[in-house]
Amino acid sequence: MRGSSHDRHEKQVKPDLSITICSWNACDDLRNCLASLRAVRDETSFEVIVVENNSEDGSGQMCAKEFPEFTLLEQSQNLGFTGGHNLARTKITGRHWFPLNSDTIVHPGALAKIAQFAQENPDIGIIGPKLLNGDGTLQYSCRRFPNPVAALFRNTFLGKIFPNNKATKNYLMKDLDHNAVTDVDWVSGAAIVITEAALPAVEQFDPEFYMFCEDVDICWRAHEKGFRVVYLPTAEITHLIGRSTDKAPNRMIFRFHRSMLLFYKKHMIPKVFLPLRPFVYLAAAGALAARAGLFIVKNRMDALRRRFSK
Repeated sequence: MRGSSHDRHEKQVKPDLSITICSWNACDDLRNCLASLRAVRDETSFEVIVVENNSEDGSGQMCAKEFPEFTLLEQSQNLGFTGGHNLARTKITGRHWFPLNSDTIVHPGALAKIAQFAQENPDIGIIGPKLLNGDGTLQYSCRRFPNPVAALFRNTFLGKIFPNNKATKNYLMKDLDHNAVTDVDWVSGAAIVITEAALPAVEQFDPEFYMFCEDVDICWRAHEKGFRVVYLPTAEITHLIGRSTDKAPNRMIFRFHRSMLLFYKKHMIPKVFLPLRPFVYLAAAGALAARAGLFIVKNRMDALRRRFSK
């Protein structure tokens, strides 16, 4: 039976992309991000849903006043990255779900290229655009799945002693031609597109991950369901990194390592020989706790040095 003219009209006006943004005390960055989206309004059809996570810097008022064409969902508590995006997920009407950080700037052409690429490749479940640092240099935003060896070197004193170690290079996919479209393990949640084909399979971010590693998890689940995860370098977005998380660094360190342990527990430890799983879990938990503790101590020492140097 053929659909009514009303049904056909609804299909025609369905946006290509549903862009969801979570913001916490990042008013200026959010303004710049939304302005970059407004500037590319005619490239392709998209909607924008902003979840304002109970900020204290006037982000919600700014968004409502300066960008009335975008949907604003103001919260009375901080739902975190995962909770905020999952809330917005329930409101989207577009074909492809595009969680985007508030500390990003979307370059002209990026959205159109993403929408076209998704349409031409229905077997792809997740798309990650090329991310650039604020100075225009490459940000390693597509990676191989994490492993304990890489964790030993990544952002640690061992990494400083051995900056060219193979484990970090492999994890960051430094061997990859970052100008080529490539199938990868996972892409950064700062700008991650979950396609219409994959949405029913992966549904949303796992709410167990308050923030951090939710991107690794959703890509893992997409692979398990038979979808490709692809890095799309022709679509460029600037990502300023950590503009909200830097406001509470020690809390973020704890949450990152907690999420990493959750990821290992959920996806990697079940692959270990059953009798060894408790020991592997305890070893991973101890190593991650020690790593987090070192970072927290370093932050506090740096804060003390800054205090007494004034």
